Amino acid sequence: MPETVIRPKAKFKLPQIKLKGPIIFILVVAVAIIAVLSTSFIIVDQTESAVITTFGKYSKTVGAGLHYKLPFGIQKSYIVPTKVIQTETFGFRTIKSGFQTQYSEQKFADESTMLTGDLNIVEFNHYGLGIQITQVQLQNIVPPAGVQDAFEDVNKAIQDMNRLINEGKEAYNAEIPKAKGQADQLVEIAQGYSAERVNKAKGDVARFDSVFAEYRKSPDITRKRIYFEMIDEILAGNNDVELIDKALENVVPLKLLGGAKE
Repeated sequence: MPETVIRPKAKFKLPQIKLKGPIIFILVVAVAIIAVLSTSFIIVDQTESAVITTFGKYSKTVGAGLHYKLPFGIQKSYIVPTKVIQTETFGFRTIKSGFQTQYSEQKFADESTMLTGDLNIVEFNHYGLGIQITQVQLQNIVPPAGVQDAFEDVNKAIQDMNRLINEGKEAYNAEIPKAKGQADQLVEIAQGYSAERVNKAKGDVARFDSVFAEYRKSPDITRKRIYFEMIDEILAGNNDVELIDKALENVVPLKLLGGAKE
């Protein structure tokens, strides 16, 4: 039979790395720098805020961005989501939200009565908790049986009030523009009449000035012309007019004789 030779396994030895003094110093400095940088800066998201404490005592609150703090646990940061919109339901529960939201068939009458009975949920901001209510939505508002009649009467009164207000607005919109149009028309007529009277007065003044200027040049001629113009204006349209000189005496009425009837 062949002889079996058992050879001992070779032991694995780690390579010996000899670090010199400058290399060790550089490694220590690099580790320190990494430790300082990793514990000195924080990144805050747009929807978050960071609370900074110094030795466990509140120091400040910072918003989104890159911020510095003292390293090695001297200052600690607590990042809190402050701009996330969360929903709280009262009187019902949502099983699954999405394109077709599913609600629980269980009713929570106590919560519904509380919500419609006081305003604590709406005035939550007064407690100064840093929570801001963005929307309050009421669904399927049904008053309790004891006050349902009064509730309906109030709604009917509100509807009647709104109807009367709308009718008043319609009447206002129908009459006010009409009245304004009539007022504008009267104003235009008055302005036209005023302009006409003013222009006529200006024309009369201009004519008088021209006559007066001619009168100053030759008073006798102008006086006669004015007299003739006046006589012409007076006798215009009169056919049976007789002119008799006041110096004549014993005038024979030939016209009467010729027109006398037998």
